Amino acid sequence: MKKQKSLVGLTVLFAGWLALSALAPSVPATRSTNGTVGDSLQHDPATGLVVDDRLTLVVAQCTACHSSKLILQNRFTRDGWKEKIRWMQRTQKLWDLGESEPVVLDYLVKYYGPEQKTFDGRRKPLPAIQWYKL
Repeated sequence: MKKQKSLVGLTVLFAGWLALSALAPSVPATRSTNGTVGDSLQHDPATGLVVDDRLTLVVAQCTACHSSKLILQNRFTRDGWKEKIRWMQRTQKLWDLGESEPVVLDYLVKYYGPEQKTFDGRRKPLPAIQWYKL
C-alpha cells in the first residue's frame, strides 16, 4: 500500500511538472551579428532540442532510433546532415524520410549547423615579440 501511494505521488508530481513546462513562454530564435543562433532559445526539457514548430517531426524521425544527444553533439552543413541520413539509411535501416526530409534538414541546419565563431577557442597568437639573447 505504501509503495502504491509513493507511485501516485510521483505521478502527480510528474504531471505538475509537465503542466508547468507546457506553460513556459516560447522564446523566439535570435541570431547574433555573426550569424550564429543565440542562447535565448527555448529547449525541450525531454530532448534538449530547440523548440520550433518542426520539433515534433524531428523528434519522431530522429529519436525513434537514437538519442537526441547524437544531434546535440554534432554540427554539420546541410550536405553533412544529408550524408548522415544516407549513411543511416544504408547501414542502420533508416526508412525513407520522403517529404519530411527537407523539413528535418532545415531544422538541423538552422539550429545544429556549423557555428561561425570569430574565436576558435585556441590561444590567440602572441603579439610581435622582441627577443633578446641571454
